[in-house]
Amino acid sequence: MFGSSSEDLSAHGDPRRSILLHLFRTALASVDGRVCVRDALKAPTGSVAEPKRVWAAAVGKAASAMMLGAHDALGARLERALLITKDGHVSPEVLAVPGIEVIESAHPMPDERSLAAGARLLEWVSQLPEDVEPLFLISGGASSLAEALMPGATLEQLMELNARGLASGLAIGELNAQRAQLSRIKGGRLAAQIAGRRARALFISDVPGHDPAVIGSGLMGPSGAPNDLIERQIVASIDQAADVALAEAQRLGLNAFRHPETFDGPAERLAVRFAHELHMNVHQVRIWGGESVVTLPENPGRGGRNQHLALAAARVMAGHDNLLLLVGATDGTDGVTQDAGALVDGDTCSRIALAELDVQQCLQSANSGAALAAAGDLIHTGPTGTNVGDLIIGLKLTKAAAAELWRRRPR
Repeated sequence: MFGSSSEDLSAHGDPRRSILLHLFRTALASVDGRVCVRDALKAPTGSVAEPKRVWAAAVGKAASAMMLGAHDALGARLERALLITKDGHVSPEVLAVPGIEVIESAHPMPDERSLAAGARLLEWVSQLPEDVEPLFLISGGASSLAEALMPGATLEQLMELNARGLASGLAIGELNAQRAQLSRIKGGRLAAQIAGRRARALFISDVPGHDPAVIGSGLMGPSGAPNDLIERQIVASIDQAADVALAEAQRLGLNAFRHPETFDGPAERLAVRFAHELHMNVHQVRIWGGESVVTLPENPGRGGRNQHLALAAARVMAGHDNLLLLVGATDGTDGVTQDAGALVDGDTCSRIALAELDVQQCLQSANSGAALAAAGDLIHTGPTGTNVGDLIIGLKLTKAAAAELWRRRPR
């Protein structure tokens, strides 16, 4: 799951980085789409009899993993499968699923492929046989990956809305609500196409509150129809990932605390808060889950909201040699980069200065990725098989104490 950059971080010779990366890996494993979907489908549903034939449609950045979980649980009962996911997120293993159709589409900005994928999804729903139970597997990214526009709406309008929302730091719930207004499949409208028949929809949530009406702009959210017979279930969320990270930190013998609320708001303001909370409190580990926002300049550089937050936090932590902060996107992609985020410490800004880069200028130009690359602090995971938002793990520990703890950790 993890690529070379995370191994480079561990190779810095600092056991504290190994601890943080271990906690991040453990959290990601707990919300793996394949495992969570498989477990959900194998659990008793309370229905009189399991369906003999199932058609499954998976849409989102975690679609490959979710579809593999469905295949694990259903086996030969999974008769036909439609998978719509981001470029580069198709697992080679999923291509062996019998009867699967794979569509790679655009994210985070929709394009013509998004409209083609939305048209195919509508056609797929219209072709459902009466004796088949539909199964929908939805994860974050579905808003951009598949779309069918209202009469009169244009792709240019949709692209402009997405660009404006991403650049202005619009909250995901509000952006998804505006997307749904242009759509024939979002906001419960796809669910309305199968009103009156039983179906299941499993969600990996990347939104606060974990509301199916918001996840993927309401793709497979409630239709509002009185005969909506779709059983909806959240199978993974940031709460689950954060809880597991907390439990693992405690298992290692660390004094750990998880913030119960989901964070949101401007990345730089959150960076100051997180760094101060880590510094001022007694806990050795502090864990936050949520999503920040960044207002982009006209010509942004390399980076994403997690890298921006990490760099801003590094500026606050400069000179504090016992503080480290991991800021990671659970789907493995931060913004339009191929990096999940960064792991920064009290010397990050010094390493950036040695590379003749200015931290403040990089923040102002949304070029945090270049600065963090120079510091050797970027985390690269590749596609993770999940997408539950962003996870931040802070560690307050000396290198000597971490080395002893890591050496004696329970296996």
